Amino acid sequence: MSTITEIQALDVPTAITQRRSIKTFKSDPIEPDLLKQLVELTVAAPSSFNIQDWRIILVQDAAQKAALSAASWNQQQIIQAPVTFVFAADPTTGEQDLTPILEAGLQTGAWNEGTVNYFKNAIPQFQAGLGDKRREYAIKDAVIAATHLVLAAESLGLSTCFMNGWIEDQVKAVIGAADNPDLAIALLVPVGYAAEPRLNPGRLPLSYNVSVDRLDNPYQG
Repeated sequence: MSTITEIQALDVPTAITQRRSIKTFKSDPIEPDLLKQLVELTVAAPSSFNIQDWRIILVQDAAQKAALSAASWNQQQIIQAPVTFVFAADPTTGEQDLTPILEAGLQTGAWNEGTVNYFKNAIPQFQAGLGDKRREYAIKDAVIAATHLVLAAESLGLSTCFMNGWIEDQVKAVIGAADNPDLAIALLVPVGYAAEPRLNPGRLPLSYNVSVDRLDNPYQG
């Protein structure tokens, strides 16, 4: 099996157009350095104020995979794939200690002291002001990170499947978050080597669901 140093990564447009949702996986493991690269590319995703409010759990243990599959209507791709990324979202992140995030932005030069001092109050106030929408915002950030994962995986010779069919309370129990009422489960993404290819089912004409300025003005391309 190819190692990370032997992989010729695909460019982004090719990864986007080539990627399919794979339902059956080989049992071949993912080489540790390749898995680490996937994780690093995943968390390179943007998030609101860079608070990185996702919580990503790599489910690899056989018993854990079986339990996660059971919490996902017994879908077998979780058992077959060597690892499943569970994307959880913590809506309370913006109101927790932001020191590591603010100091990192200052050290990289991305933010100056004025920006950091502003963010110390602005981020918690903004997050608290979201009210019930905090969960929605956190899930959006987690889904953006998951999209980074699937495209990175495709570019590096791996396959993935977005999964939205699971029972949240049961998934939370599997990952050890049963006592965390705030944590939300955003997506599950099995990652591995495809056991069989899938064809592109096609897309609707752009004018069907893309508009310019208003919904009643279809985009013609």
